[in-house]
Amino acid sequence: MKTRDIFTVYFKELRDTLRDRRTIITMFVLPTILMPTLIFGFGFIASKVVRQARAETPTIMILGAASSSAVRSALEAHPRIRVVPAADDYRTRISDKTLRAAVELPDDFDAALARGEPAQVRIYYYEGELKSGFAAGELDRFFRDYREKTLQARLDSRGLPATLLRPFDVTRQNVAPPEKVGGNLIGGFIPYIIILLCFTGAMYPAMDLTAGEKERGTMETILCSPVGRTELLLGKFLMVLTGSLSTVVLAGVSSAITIPLGGLLFSRGGGAAAAASAAASGGTMPLIDPLGLLACFVMVLPVAVLFAAAIFTLALFAKSYKEAQSTVSPLIVVVILPALAAMLPGVELNAKLALVPLLNVSLVCKELVSGVFQWDLLALIFGSTCVYAAGALALAVRMFNREDVIFRT
Repeated sequence: MKTRDIFTVYFKELRDTLRDRRTIITMFVLPTILMPTLIFGFGFIASKVVRQARAETPTIMILGAASSSAVRSALEAHPRIRVVPAADDYRTRISDKTLRAAVELPDDFDAALARGEPAQVRIYYYEGELKSGFAAGELDRFFRDYREKTLQARLDSRGLPATLLRPFDVTRQNVAPPEKVGGNLIGGFIPYIIILLCFTGAMYPAMDLTAGEKERGTMETILCSPVGRTELLLGKFLMVLTGSLSTVVLAGVSSAITIPLGGLLFSRGGGAAAAASAAASGGTMPLIDPLGLLACFVMVLPVAVLFAAAIFTLALFAKSYKEAQSTVSPLIVVVILPALAAMLPGVELNAKLALVPLLNVSLVCKELVSGVFQWDLLALIFGSTCVYAAGALALAVRMFNREDVIFRT
């Protein structure tokens, strides 16, 4: 094997690739703008939608309470809701989003409270619908406050302290460091993005260097060059691997810049919500362990080799670029499923799952960004993935040396 020939082929393919506008967009432009678009674009849209939903005064309907003027007057005077006349089709209106929520009260609600008897309050809303959820939340807060005022009035009338019904308070305090909090919040999302970018970064160069060469009629010319088949394949493979790793690295650099800026921007704009979130996490904003994030990229290296070799082999069987696309593109589902499985609650990394391709890397990356380094499992995952990658590369070499594969008709 001649290393010089391998790199000669590699640099030749690199120059040709850098002249291709489509590949440039896939390898450099998309990974760079992906995270800023996700964080700032979707974040801005989501925050705008939530602000608009909160600013809207929801319409609610009072069912019952015919002889309970006190609670009806209190509801009608509430500044955050708008009461509309009662109707029998309130369920249909809520489902059609023309009514946000409805509250059902006993007719003698006021009298029952005066007698000290329990009364049932039932709130109807559209679960999963944002504005209906806000309306139900306003009603829930209203009746909690109403209950507290009623209890306080009863205690005051009897000269009893408020602590009689609330003898102690319960508070929660986070003891996990910010890195673990941040890793737990978005730890499953990071390997999903990395693996997906790793796959897409290898897909287009691999198809262009195999099926694209056949379609342009340049494959025969390349094979006639004084370079061995193995050296020729390895040079092309290095180009595909470069595309995969470039996509991941650019996305990583973009994320490293965007995520802190996005967190700072949304924390400043979040006001009390951001302060509450910081207090819940022990007084600090959630972070990601930078060493763990770097380790994620190291763990992805053999995955990039696996993807580059596997996609190269599959694209080699195609007679045209379009056929290669139809063959390789469905594999995205196969790649995404293990990454999604790693996000499921209860799926924890162990020795058995450490041997499952892609799922093992997704699980260990979720641990790494939390600052957890399980060295025995790290070695097992890295070693097993290297074995899978070596097998895929050996298969690619074998297929490239077969005339019936390269010149399939």
